[in-house]
Amino acid sequence: MATLSSKKLDLAKIQESIISQFRGTDLNDPGSWKSVPKYLAYALVTLAIVGLLWALWVTNSRNTLLAEEAKETDLRAEYSKKLAKAANLEALKKQRAQVMQYVTDLEKQLPSKAEMDALLSDINQAGIGRKLQFDLFKPGQVKLQDYYAELPISVKVTGGYHDIGSFVADVADLSRIVTLTNLSITPVASRDGVLSLEATTNTFRYLDSEELATQRKIKADKAKVAGAKS
Repeated sequence: MATLSSKKLDLAKIQESIISQFRGTDLNDPGSWKSVPKYLAYALVTLAIVGLLWALWVTNSRNTLLAEEAKETDLRAEYSKKLAKAANLEALKKQRAQVMQYVTDLEKQLPSKAEMDALLSDINQAGIGRKLQFDLFKPGQVKLQDYYAELPISVKVTGGYHDIGSFVADVADLSRIVTLTNLSITPVASRDGVLSLEATTNTFRYLDSEELATQRKIKADKAKVAGAKS
């Protein structure tokens, strides 16, 4: 019993000693604090710093994790797209070959600059072959596009109804692309059965290398101007 009482007494003394360390502690003067308050303050500050660093590390790790998850989602979506393309690769190759063949067939219908005179002669011969009289055959101003040039020709012919119809059909059947626009058919005064056809015949041709370079430069200049304005 004496030993137990002695231990209780010692604990009471220790507790009293610790409490006495806090008596009279001036919070505004940490330098005057006794050892127990100082060590306790050190421990609390250390725990606060460790807790703050831990919170920052966890937050940074979480942000990194979210960024990687978003990146993974994007990569999965990109992978799915590429996988779909790979699955359809053969079909796409066939479609590309068909398109290229179609473009080639269209290109064959466009004369070069040197062949334009022959095409104009074919149009003229189509009218003469149907015994039509040319009252007007006037090429207009060439209109340059990105990859081709358009040449409008004002045409006026006179002749019989069937001959004019055959002439239009002959022009449509030319191996080169030729279109007729602004068609106007009127009877010729004092000439029974004779009609007058007025139309604009549009022909198309390739651009030569110099013209292509000029068109590319014009397009690039326009893009620069548009970019400067924006």
